[in-house]
Amino acid sequence: MEHYDVLIVGAGISGIGSACHLQSKCSDKTFAILESREEFGGTWDLFKYPGIRSDSDMHTLGFNFKPWVAPKCIADGPSIKKYLEETIVEHDLSRHIQYKTKVVSANWSGQESSWVVKVDREGQSSTLSCNFLMMCSGYYNYEKPFRPEFSGESAFNGQIVHPQLWPENIDYEGKKIIVIGSGATAMTLVPAMAEKAESVTMVQRSPTYVVSMPDEDKIANGLRKVLPDSWAYAVTRYKNTKLQQIMYKRMRSQPEKMKKYLVGLVKKALGSGHDVDTHFTPSYNPWDQRMCLIPNGDLFRSIKSGKTEVVTEHIECFTEAGMRLVSGQELEADIIVTATGLNMQLMGGAEFYVDDQAVNFAEKFSYKGMMYADIPNLIQTFGYINASWTLRADLTAEYACRLINEMDALNARQCVAVLATRDSNMAAKPWIENFSAGYIQRSLDLMPKQGEEDPWRNTQDYALDKKIIRDAPLEDGVMTFRDRVTSIVEAGTQSTDKDQAAA
Repeated sequence: MEHYDVLIVGAGISGIGSACHLQSKCSDKTFAILESREEFGGTWDLFKYPGIRSDSDMHTLGFNFKPWVAPKCIADGPSIKKYLEETIVEHDLSRHIQYKTKVVSANWSGQESSWVVKVDREGQSSTLSCNFLMMCSGYYNYEKPFRPEFSGESAFNGQIVHPQLWPENIDYEGKKIIVIGSGATAMTLVPAMAEKAESVTMVQRSPTYVVSMPDEDKIANGLRKVLPDSWAYAVTRYKNTKLQQIMYKRMRSQPEKMKKYLVGLVKKALGSGHDVDTHFTPSYNPWDQRMCLIPNGDLFRSIKSGKTEVVTEHIECFTEAGMRLVSGQELEADIIVTATGLNMQLMGGAEFYVDDQAVNFAEKFSYKGMMYADIPNLIQTFGYINASWTLRADLTAEYACRLINEMDALNARQCVAVLATRDSNMAAKPWIENFSAGYIQRSLDLMPKQGEEDPWRNTQDYALDKKIIRDAPLEDGVMTFRDRVTSIVEAGTQSTDKDQAAA
């Protein structure tokens, strides 16, 4: 059986970043990156639809150790994947990545202080082991997107496609397109397809907040002319995270005022003659769902040019020529794109056990939003819903490295957040609060719980996370270091005193 000090699951942004942090901060550790697909990149390799791009600026979506130096900060998918490829080359990670290796299950042995990981390699089963397991496999099912069935689909004479399963060489030039959805994917697809299509109609059940911003950061590009890239990047990253935090807090504290402001920007961008109240005025408050970023107002330009139309209505059924809405309106299409979202998936769909006992993560309290009560040597990367994913991915990787080094310093083999008796009866709250997006609401029953007080909160607050993850001491009365235990029952009764635990 192959054994590593650390196994990293996933070769997307989270996995690649974690490997780089591990190399620099725990240089003596052996590790492998297990990737179920044939390529690195995760999201930025999977999605191939027209216009695929980031919906966060690359000065915060990029790693904290590798400056983003391209002029465009709202980057397309190929540019992001190139950035990841550069990272792999610069850190010599290729030799550590095992492709077509899907994790099927992981079983923690308290006696051996190791995870036994079963993997599938193109139909062949094999087993690896490690002392520390880092789950960086993202948050959605790569193979099965969210795809509701619509009445009458079989009657439609055209092509139906989902953005997550985008077919190669699809020809949409000069054709009539309907895009179902109003999220980030739809907002990206619509103006991109409109450049070649005869027309594009975006059909949405309800509006989403849409914010336009330049795809180039003039301050960042100016700073790089007078400062080293790393300095310019650090300053820009700090600026952008601060601005994001200020705007987010303002929108949560003054929702009506900010709603009026955001809708007003859309009215100004589209001008008269457009029904902004119907198509761009959501019923919910800002940041109850993630807002959609459009670079340089491309969606607005497409609407004003007449190539794109937005229809806010429920779908009754598909027809031979397109679809019929509940209002009775008929829409014609050659291609219908179902930009209906994703299915969330915890831990890449793998089964987990602790000393042969199955783990139900929905019953577990989350520790600092990245570990789980009474489950040793396991850390999961889950980014922000209100900011760039990588901000939290970097923090998570740094924290994992601190844990690993602390175990070495204490001559310990295990680290575990112990749910003490005093915490076992604390009120359970949803892992993600005050966020009404469909993909979250559909999956809350699969997610862990959070408590009302640290360290059992999942704050979704970058400024606060830096304090409680990066700066706070590891020994907090909950995180426990020990040599080994024989069972999870024994683990729950161990002392939290680090000297006794490591003795």
